[in-house]
Amino acid sequence: MIKFLRLRNLATIEDVRIDFEDGFSVLTGETGAGKSIIIDGIRLVCGEKGSADLVRSGAEEASVEAVFSPSVGTGESGGTDEGDILLQRLLSPTSGKAYLNGVLVPLKKIKDAAAGLVDVYGQNDHVFLLQTESHRIYLDQYAGSGPLREETIRTAREVRELVRRREEWQSKERERGQRLDFLEFQIAEIEKAGLRPGEEEELRAKRLLFRNAEKIRGLVEEAYDLAYGGDASLHAVLGRLAAHLEELAPYDPAFREARDALSPFAITVGELSDLLVRFRDREEESPERLEEIEERLSLIERFKRKYGAEIGEIQSYLDRLKSEREDYLRIQDRLRQAGEEIARAAAAYDESSRKLSAVRREAARKLGDKIEKEIALLGMKKARFEVGVETDPFQPERPETARDSGLDTVEFLISPNPGEPPKPLRKIASGGELSRIMLALKSAAQARDEASTLIFDEIDAGIGGKTAESVAQKLKALSARHQVLCITHLPQIASFASHHYLISKRTENNRTFTAVRKLGIDQRVEELARLMSGSLVTETSLASARDMLEHNTRS
Repeated sequence: MIKFLRLRNLATIEDVRIDFEDGFSVLTGETGAGKSIIIDGIRLVCGEKGSADLVRSGAEEASVEAVFSPSVGTGESGGTDEGDILLQRLLSPTSGKAYLNGVLVPLKKIKDAAAGLVDVYGQNDHVFLLQTESHRIYLDQYAGSGPLREETIRTAREVRELVRRREEWQSKERERGQRLDFLEFQIAEIEKAGLRPGEEEELRAKRLLFRNAEKIRGLVEEAYDLAYGGDASLHAVLGRLAAHLEELAPYDPAFREARDALSPFAITVGELSDLLVRFRDREEESPERLEEIEERLSLIERFKRKYGAEIGEIQSYLDRLKSEREDYLRIQDRLRQAGEEIARAAAAYDESSRKLSAVRREAARKLGDKIEKEIALLGMKKARFEVGVETDPFQPERPETARDSGLDTVEFLISPNPGEPPKPLRKIASGGELSRIMLALKSAAQARDEASTLIFDEIDAGIGGKTAESVAQKLKALSARHQVLCITHLPQIASFASHHYLISKRTENNRTFTAVRKLGIDQRVEELARLMSGSLVTETSLASARDMLEHNTRS
């Protein structure tokens, strides 16, 4: 329910705050007082697009704030309890902003948040009744067929997805020969190359050796001479030094320890010498071998450009080629398997959609009878109303025709006058009839309606007398489960409300100001009298208004 609404700089409204109550509330006022601006503000804060023309002249931006309670119930006026939702819209001539619980969000987010909170229905909001898709959705909600509908949607999508996959396999079957030839060629080419992980690094290292062979040979010879090869080598010098220390040992034991410490150095020099000898005496690579390496590296580069950035990627690509080749070789098995899967899924869809269709037909009969009784109470006594359900049986041989909506096309039909066959509501109903039918639909589905707040903007257009009283009773009945707000010009409707708000306007210094105030009992009597007799309010009209108010508030 809407607990609190504040509008600032919106059209003729400078700053208005409204604390709404639970139950049935009406808003009345002179034509042009600004009643529609209140509804525009609610639409705006619920995520509908706003025009820059709504910004009050002279103001930089318009602002609408609303506090919603997700369920019908009272709360402290103007405040927010835990679980309340705060929506805010700012609108300027150049931009707009939306806030959800104080956080800046995309407009769609507050529209989604408000979808389950409020439903605004005005004189021109006939889109619901003019779209047959909405009729089916309403019937499903009335029938309580949600789980069955979801199962039908799931199986329909599964069938279509399996059909899509089969079509892919059928397309592959048509190109099977040509594609297999291509796959075989690429597989043979990569396998023949015999690429190994790490091979490229090994070849580059060998190429580096070959290209610097002369320099390396000289360095090795010099290093060997320094380590072992001559009288001045490290090996010879360490030997002589060890001999001298041995001769000095009798004079001081420390020299013997120093001589022993030289042993690791001698071992290291010996190992280094062996390494240099092995490297020097390794098998010399011929120029032909260098040419082979260059050719091999060139092949690797070509394959990398063709099949993958690294040898590992080329191997992965080869694995995918083999997998695809296996698919093509087993394509008949795949098609047979796809056909079996489609048959199973189609059978499941056929079963769930048939069940859903049966539920819809039973619910359509009950709903048609109920709506016909409701609209009779709303002044359409001779009208006949039907919920037409046309079923197009599913054809398993054409599984691609599986629909999320099931087998049925649903449409509301009406015969306003006796003797005429029912025709599509969207084609023949007048605006007044659509308004009353919408109210009847709301009444019929009030137990299942998701929105906690229902707003009716002059739904009473074109009616009066007993019919107006029936509309008022329906609105009051709806308020047992929903917060109901209604803009009205009829005293019969206004007198049934639990709460009454008066919208008025005044002009000061050539500026128009709209105000909203909640009326007490005596003020309500005066406003009802005005609605009954216009500007000439008499003692008689006041007495009639009081009697009407006392009688209808007790009803």
